[in-house]
Amino acid sequence: MPKTPTLDDVAKRYQVSMTPLVRSLAKSSPAVARQFVPDTREMIDDDDDALDPIGDRAHSPVPGIVHRYPDRALLMPLSICPVYCRFCFRRETVGQQDAGLLSEDELDAAFDYLTNTPSIWEVILSGGDPLALSPRRLQSLLQRLRRIPHIRVLRIHTRVPLLAPERINEKLTTALHDAKPVFVVLHTNHADEFTDAGRAACARLVDTGTPLLSQSVLLKGVNDAVEHLEALMRVCVENRIKPYYLHHSDKAPGTSHLRTTLQDGRELVEALRGPVSGLCQPHYVLDIPGGHGKVPMNPDHAELLDGDHWWVRDTHGHRHRYRG
Repeated sequence: MPKTPTLDDVAKRYQVSMTPLVRSLAKSSPAVARQFVPDTREMIDDDDDALDPIGDRAHSPVPGIVHRYPDRALLMPLSICPVYCRFCFRRETVGQQDAGLLSEDELDAAFDYLTNTPSIWEVILSGGDPLALSPRRLQSLLQRLRRIPHIRVLRIHTRVPLLAPERINEKLTTALHDAKPVFVVLHTNHADEFTDAGRAACARLVDTGTPLLSQSVLLKGVNDAVEHLEALMRVCVENRIKPYYLHHSDKAPGTSHLRTTLQDGRELVEALRGPVSGLCQPHYVLDIPGGHGKVPMNPDHAELLDGDHWWVRDTHGHRHRYRG
């Protein structure tokens, strides 16, 4: 008889970490707990799950770089986070034993690639969480990027302002301000994540000239009700954070219990239209498995075939079958 998975089994396979603030929130908010507290269902892999669900590896010319779209590239200087989401699409690599900072040689190779690829107009710092870096190291990276003439815009994807707000100090805001234009895209999935300390951290960023946008992941049992999405988008706008993306959850191993269907997602987003300000409307997108890119889940890009099978069309007009 197969062994029943335990939480120890989950922790051995996937990294577990929560900041003191997240541990406190998880005690009072089921939506926060569901995002960060391990679940034995993470040991169950769905047939469609993939170690690299959005196809990063096929677009990684050197370690630390993902270049999927012509004018923008990801730079991932580290593979660690202050907190680990149970639905992370990079969970097989982020936070693992051999994860950490890029070596100096790897970082040099990444910058050589960025320098020698003049089509790259925007660089997105991801990982891992870039704001887990020290302000000194972050400033060094940003200044180095600023010295590449064709890179005109920088973007940072992070959970830190809400979940480790003490890191948003004067040294960090100065580093961001000195490298502008820098856009910070805040990952947040539920209004319960907005504590007084988190709101103040977001205000420190905006007040020092750093624009904030939001990206969220549609998650079953977290934000898959219209009232939860509405509350999240409203609290973002109230804190001067423009809703940007609502991602359909990627097919990472052990995450099927957190995924909604595409049809549910489309209906939820449609329910926001009209009753909720245009400022509060995110783009509902699917990152097509296999590295085919991110597309909006509107009728131009998604066609229901039968049951839960869809045709989704990428930006080149090619169709891909998707189950969900």
